[in-house]
Amino acid sequence: MKIIDLRSDTVTLPTDDMRQAMFNAVLGDDVFHEDPTVNKLEELSAELMGKEAALLVASGTMANLVAVLTHCARGEEVILGNEAHIFRNEAGGMAALGGIHPHIIPNQPDGTLRLEDIEGAIRGKNEHWPRTRLICLENTHNSCYGAPLTPEYTNSVAELARRHKLRIHLDGARIFNAAVALKKEPTEFTRNVDSVSFCLSKGLAAPIGSMLCGSKEFIAEARRTRKIVGGGMRQAGIIAAPGILAIKKMRERLEEDHINARRLAEGIAKIPGLSIEIDRIKTNIVYFDLIDKRLNPDALVTRLNEKGIKFLRTGAFRFRMVTHYGILPEHIDSALNALKEVMAQNV
Repeated sequence: MKIIDLRSDTVTLPTDDMRQAMFNAVLGDDVFHEDPTVNKLEELSAELMGKEAALLVASGTMANLVAVLTHCARGEEVILGNEAHIFRNEAGGMAALGGIHPHIIPNQPDGTLRLEDIEGAIRGKNEHWPRTRLICLENTHNSCYGAPLTPEYTNSVAELARRHKLRIHLDGARIFNAAVALKKEPTEFTRNVDSVSFCLSKGLAAPIGSMLCGSKEFIAEARRTRKIVGGGMRQAGIIAAPGILAIKKMRERLEEDHINARRLAEGIAKIPGLSIEIDRIKTNIVYFDLIDKRLNPDALVTRLNEKGIKFLRTGAFRFRMVTHYGILPEHIDSALNALKEVMAQNV
């Protein structure tokens, strides 16, 4: 049985070229700055994001954690959205390991934070309050239907931050999806942020790794923070080699994932018993809901799994499917046919 895995774009497998690059990678000790393949990846990543320097880390969660711990001291505060991946899905790392306080404000449906909400969350000078230090944005926004944040919006937040002498970290795990969706260069999203992370192992299909980019001074300190959280790696060129191919060869094909997501969303919209906000599908993430609350959402997932279709339940009656490298239009059609068949049986 063919397995069609739509749980996440993290399930992508490396290309044959990536596997060969791992085998052939020239290696050294990265903790001593002596792995030439890592150095090359970091140089390419910094240039791609329009920053002075970059750092290879093991995961997106580590990239964001290292960024927040580097920007903030213990007891300081970060403003971020209630739907932010950093807040919801990263194990409370900033609080657990950094003693850093999250100040949560509402995400809008398009993934943005209202400027007035951000400004209202900034603490004044009062010894009773934590000091506001950092604003975190997410682009594309996972929990908000993969919404891409525009450069204009990001720049408006940056202007606000500068007025209040705050820093901005951009969780850009899927920033290349935003760039493709809005037909912009990555630097247009990152020009005015202090740091940005992006993932190599989601839509870009590398097996492991994320990049953290910023100024030379910031990355030098982030390298120390990475060591503190156990992230110093030695012959990491075997990770960096497929990462180089990922950012060179896999970015433009993300458009295929967006087209497939639209195909999937349009198909779901035609299935009785399901609802979807189709106009919100801008990139590769598709959320939809079970209308009849008498039906069993777990049974829907189980029945589809039995037919080789994997996806996630993300809420009481909400589900998520994500398109990615390795998913073809015919796989989308197979998933839709299976979903239609199971829904016709009233799960």
